[in-house]
Amino acid sequence: MRNKLIEMPKRMTDNNEREWFAEWFDHPLYLKVYSHRDEAEAKTCVGTILENTGLAALLPADIRVMDIACGAGRHALEFARQGFDTTANDLSPYLIGCAGKQAGEEGLPLVCTRQDMRSLAVGNTYDLVVQLFSSFGYFDTRDEDLQVLRNVRRSLKRGGWYVLDLINPTYLKNNLLPSSSKTVEGLEISETRRIEGGRVFKRITIDDSGKSLTFEESVRLYDRETIDGMLEAAGFEVRRVLGDYGGAVFDPARSPRMLVFCRKR
Repeated sequence: MRNKLIEMPKRMTDNNEREWFAEWFDHPLYLKVYSHRDEAEAKTCVGTILENTGLAALLPADIRVMDIACGAGRHALEFARQGFDTTANDLSPYLIGCAGKQAGEEGLPLVCTRQDMRSLAVGNTYDLVVQLFSSFGYFDTRDEDLQVLRNVRRSLKRGGWYVLDLINPTYLKNNLLPSSSKTVEGLEISETRRIEGGRVFKRITIDDSGKSLTFEESVRLYDRETIDGMLEAAGFEVRRVLGDYGGAVFDPARSPRMLVFCRKR
């Protein structure tokens, strides 16, 4: 099996503090909060990606795929199940460990790596890189996000595909739910949301048997014109944009997602 974890040097903030995603995504409760994001959704998304890149018509074993921010591996595992030569990468030791464990249980040859996407150490290797479920825009500056795009381009073979999944900011602004609550496996979870300074913030409070834990997410929002410009500056050609994981045509006002398909120039 090839699901041994390969770790690369850590990247920390200038003041040596953990960034919000490094803390929250490494907490075991993260997967419970997002338990509604399931394998069925991942399978639909992977099918849409393969159809719209044309990779569905090729021999999977000849195609190298990387999920650059795989989380617990929902999408990476689905690519591997379909026979693609797949690498699952994430910064979180906990989440990448979950991906590797699941691959082992299913007997899937999944390569697991733990790298910060801002310092990705691969070149001219992959036919497809995916970045899904709002895993872009975490960082403090746009320059860091642009560095991610440049790293993805460097990791791709010539003509390789990059599929970037973003929140549609227009839809979000029109449909933002300021607060909500739910119960998951005995956990009382309340969430508040706001848009401020071009970012969406979510504050998550979890009551676990009387113990209260709080985490905050922060993602920069990119409109279609801005992300197209950044992708072109990084060396990509945008081919199409879809509006959801099922492959609907992108509607700037009504689509919840921007699923951007582009190729390395």
